[in-house]
Amino acid sequence: MKIPGLSFSPKRAVGVTKVKQQIARATGLPITRQGLERKIGGAVLKAVTGKKRR
Repeated sequence: MKIPGLSFSPKRAVGVTKVKQQIARATGLPITRQGLERKIGGAVLKAVTGKKRR
């Protein structure tokens, strides 16, 4: 039986999430695959078009 609105994450309890966030903030590079793809895609578009995308 699941309680609505209540969840438990072992990674969050151990502190993995916090360490990953700190690394991402310090380096300026996203840890997630989606975030990294967005950052690279933006850089490529900026290099090709010479404009920053909105």
